[in-house]
Amino acid sequence: MTSENIICSFTNCDQGHVIPPWSARVDVRGFHVPKSKRKGMVVDWTDDGSAFFHMTCWQRVCDLAQGTTPNIKLCKKEKDLIYEAEQTAEFHDSEECFQKEALRIAALLRDSAYCIGFTGAGISTAAGIGDYRGIHGQWTNNDKTKEYGPASASFGLNLHSKRDHLLPTYTHEAIYKLMDMGLIKYLISQNTDGLHKLSGIPSDKISELHGNGYEEKCDTCGLRRMRRKSTDQYLRVPPQECCRCGCDHRTGNTCEIPGCNGYMMNTIINFGDILEQFVYSSAKENGEKADVVLCLGTTLLVSPADELVTLGKKPNRLVICNRQPTPYDDYCNQIDEHGAQIGSRVYGDCDRLMKLVMRFILGEDHIKEWEDGRDQRIALYDMTRT
Repeated sequence: MTSENIICSFTNCDQGHVIPPWSARVDVRGFHVPKSKRKGMVVDWTDDGSAFFHMTCWQRVCDLAQGTTPNIKLCKKEKDLIYEAEQTAEFHDSEECFQKEALRIAALLRDSAYCIGFTGAGISTAAGIGDYRGIHGQWTNNDKTKEYGPASASFGLNLHSKRDHLLPTYTHEAIYKLMDMGLIKYLISQNTDGLHKLSGIPSDKISELHGNGYEEKCDTCGLRRMRRKSTDQYLRVPPQECCRCGCDHRTGNTCEIPGCNGYMMNTIINFGDILEQFVYSSAKENGEKADVVLCLGTTLLVSPADELVTLGKKPNRLVICNRQPTPYDDYCNQIDEHGAQIGSRVYGDCDRLMKLVMRFILGEDHIKEWEDGRDQRIALYDMTRT
């Protein structure tokens, strides 16, 4: 939740233009249009094409673009802006919704026999890592630069740190705490940043579907090891182009097993690469056991990873928190035979949700003790990475 009011960008806003921090809102981004050409538009777009709305105001803007409001006509340029903005619109539910759903999620976790987690890039944005499909995501920026020129590309906040490594976020630490308490049995992640294992998740409790930037493996004997530094920083051996993705997976290190002399390879799965079978098999096995799946920071659009969230016991009790719609949202809102909603759907930041969930699970006394231990955990992270 933001700490300050935001101004609604719809010039015909009927709610006083102010969006309080506790209210629902929509953040969007179209493309760059010079200020001189934005005169007369119904949306007060920023220079990089960003805008912010009450939920109802955004719906009215979309209706205008569709031509369903005959008394107001939009120019073609603004219609194009709105159509573009719809593709990556980010939604944030109200504080009331967060409180209600956090309570529901805490109950689901407590009552679950086999809850698993499923995470994507959205849980690492608070650590300073960009996501992919958000309004300032990597693919969004690439697309807008390609289509509209560099003036449209914005890379969000410039996060400064004295460290040369990233730290687990509140959500990373909450997942580890829930696993340590026995409330989460297994974790499936699409992320390669290594933050889950840094937070404490053991190797036998996680499937990193797309690899880990800090883990390398021998191409001869299969030895795997974790490194303090990212595996892309060493270049001491002849390069070898991968026939599937075209990248060089060699890290520059050789195997430490006497007599092996194999080359160490990074474990990153690029486009064109095949998922490691044992990693996917373990994810699938645990997905089939699940009675609750906690999905955080993912749009669930990457196959075959997305299919794992509905393999479990019926009914599929799916919990999803991110800023954008997913193909699985309807699962969250299904009703059981008693008329109760079986899952939960929350739009917004994962850290914001997990702070509430952890308060409901730990209680006010224990939550303070756990959160106050953050400095000690950071010291341990620093020792691991340096």
